[in-house]
Amino acid sequence: MSDSRLLLIAAGAAGYLLGSIPFAVIVARRHGVDVMRAGSCNPGATNVKRLCGKFAGNLVFVLDALKGFCAAAWPAWTALVSALGFAHVTDAGVVSAQVAGFTGAVLGHCFSVFLRFKGGKGVAVSAGALLGAMPVCLLVSGGIWLVLFFMKRIVSIASLLAAIAFPVTAYFYYGGAGDPRFWLGVAVALFLVFTHRSNIARLRRGEENRFKKP
Repeated sequence: MSDSRLLLIAAGAAGYLLGSIPFAVIVARRHGVDVMRAGSCNPGATNVKRLCGKFAGNLVFVLDALKGFCAAAWPAWTALVSALGFAHVTDAGVVSAQVAGFTGAVLGHCFSVFLRFKGGKGVAVSAGALLGAMPVCLLVSGGIWLVLFFMKRIVSIASLLAAIAFPVTAYFYYGGAGDPRFWLGVAVALFLVFTHRSNIARLRRGEENRFKKP
């Protein structure tokens, strides 16, 4: 088996384990809160922010983003890859391994082995992984998220439309559908829409939570 294929497998497995670390549960527990049973019962930064305060919620977001970044970025760190014994990895192999790490981190976060295959919605971990593998896509989607959030004050609307921007940006920046990062963008967008299906239902009923302006 080639080094490129071995790196792809290693990146996917490492990404899943990193993504599975339930930082929302850990941080909320330090505040005496079981985030799996309180609020929206979602182990994510938004629910922690509502239950435990701004600092705790922002800390969870940063930690979730960091695990996504590490999962997607490390296959491109030449010194680390060489030290691990992957001596002959092609440029295409690095890109494929980053995609595998990205995918593993999102799956681990949303279906954590430590939470009986339950988890969050994957926004923060996807943002971090995008920074590691597709920074331009993150910049565009992040800008869209910020604009929509401050206009509507509804996290789910901002997150859903920012997710749709992933494949659109990847298509134009990376040269079309031939690059695996475009298909990664498509997969991320579809997956985030799927994980937000309960939010979509609440939006249709006009019951989605809104952050009030201070």
